[in-house]
Amino acid sequence: MAQKLSGKVAVVTGASKGIGASIAKHLAAEGAAVVVNYSSSKEGADRVVAEITGKGGKAIAVKGDVSKQAEIEKLFAETKNAFGRLDILVNNAGIYEFAPLSGVTEGHFDKMFDLNVLGLLLTSQEAAKHFGPEGGSIVNISSIVSTLAPANSSVYSASKAAVDAVTKSLAKELGPRKIRVNAINPGMVQTEGWYAAGFGENELSKQVQASTPLGRLGRPEDIAPAAVFFASSDSSWISGETLMIAGGYR
Repeated sequence: MAQKLSGKVAVVTGASKGIGASIAKHLAAEGAAVVVNYSSSKEGADRVVAEITGKGGKAIAVKGDVSKQAEIEKLFAETKNAFGRLDILVNNAGIYEFAPLSGVTEGHFDKMFDLNVLGLLLTSQEAAKHFGPEGGSIVNISSIVSTLAPANSSVYSASKAAVDAVTKSLAKELGPRKIRVNAINPGMVQTEGWYAAGFGENELSKQVQASTPLGRLGRPEDIAPAAVFFASSDSSWISGETLMIAGGYR
């Protein structure tokens, strides 16, 4: 069977674990050469690369904090050196922290907006320099909180609402260059970060699951096929969209 992304090169930010790792593996399974970006977990990124190459795919791990311009430039330089081109960018790197209004600080705000919004913009800016005349695809990993905006998540929700707005604006700006920009807005997904944040057994998780029409929380592999769809020519006339993947939860 023909692979949808044969000959394509993809950069996936924050791909050492969770949704990013699953997206990297799914893109590679469809024939893309994948740059697995990570900021701290070299071990996790190496594991993702080993899994991809073990199945005959192409992948390398590249360290880089995508809230810093110099490290973003290095990431794309290494991508070009390794694979010679760029076709797909998945802006998956991001952080979430919940805080009540009384707990909002400049540090809390800056940390989230620097990575979730500014980092995403700067990474897209650099990728746009490397896409060829045939264009490319940018996939932003947003969140259902951009519209749901739960209590105690004002800053995090605001950062993801910004991602949705950036997605729509860049789709209009980059469309003439055949660069498509779309967002995936996952609901609650059981990732390493989700467990680390203490969501494993908490009340919010139970409430969300009970209110989800499909009766369960998400898994990284529920999200990854949509990234393949947006990266491939199957979505060649789709840009500026936000796709909710949350088991029907709204």
